[in-house]
Amino acid sequence: MSSILNIAIRAARHSAKMMTRAANHLETLTIDQKQANDFVSEIDRESERILSEELLTAYPNHIIRSEEVGYLRAVKDGDEIRIQPIDKPTKTPEYEWIIDPLDGTTNFLHGHAQYAISMALLHKGKIVEGVVFAPERNDLYVASKGSGATLNDKRIRVSKRLNLNEFLIGTGFPVVDQSMIDDYLSILKQVIADTAGARREGSAALDLCSVATGRFDGFFEYNLKAWDIAAGAFIVKEAGGLVTDFDGENGWLDSGNIVAGNEKALAYLLRTIGKYRTTK
Repeated sequence: MSSILNIAIRAARHSAKMMTRAANHLETLTIDQKQANDFVSEIDRESERILSEELLTAYPNHIIRSEEVGYLRAVKDGDEIRIQPIDKPTKTPEYEWIIDPLDGTTNFLHGHAQYAISMALLHKGKIVEGVVFAPERNDLYVASKGSGATLNDKRIRVSKRLNLNEFLIGTGFPVVDQSMIDDYLSILKQVIADTAGARREGSAALDLCSVATGRFDGFFEYNLKAWDIAAGAFIVKEAGGLVTDFDGENGWLDSGNIVAGNEKALAYLLRTIGKYRTTK
């Protein structure tokens, strides 16, 4: 395993210890609402601080794109390194981390174990490393460009199921921006009718990892952010799966409209989305 992955995993485990302690005292946490159905807690912010400090102390020439603060960089102050916000870079950075310090905040705040820390490293705009860590399950998903994907050091692959009526599909409800809710419900109704079922578990990072392990055969969701999907989608690809946007193209990281799965499941989902999708 590369030294850069070791640093990322160490940072994730440090943040996870803090989360696990906090999970025993949920009633004392400070919680803010960013917009309807979109919450942020002091745990999101503390996790972001831990991850940013450890990553940028080890790699001060990197930058970070994170959910809560935006873009961050390291600045030397004598013998110390300070982390400070910056404007969005005008050109593609050589090395950029995209991190979600707590994917599944609502789950966490309700004591539901489906939440994770998600980190992806981009080199010149291309994802080359991915880490997703689920603290309560102690599940560590890791992928490196061209080296495959693992769960707790064991190689993982997407499912080989071919029959539509056997597919289990992961998804996420459009709870923040509901402008596409009618399209989504039409798609979901068709998916439920055609397959073995659909699941909405509340963490896109872990849903994508479920595709990578073959627990889900496919996944689709509208209007996600880069930090929700960068690491998980990369892990799917390194596990032999396919990832596209709703047009079957490679714009999923920018649009946030994502489809992932084995070849058969992805083809089915793209056909179904195309049939009912009216909002672009």
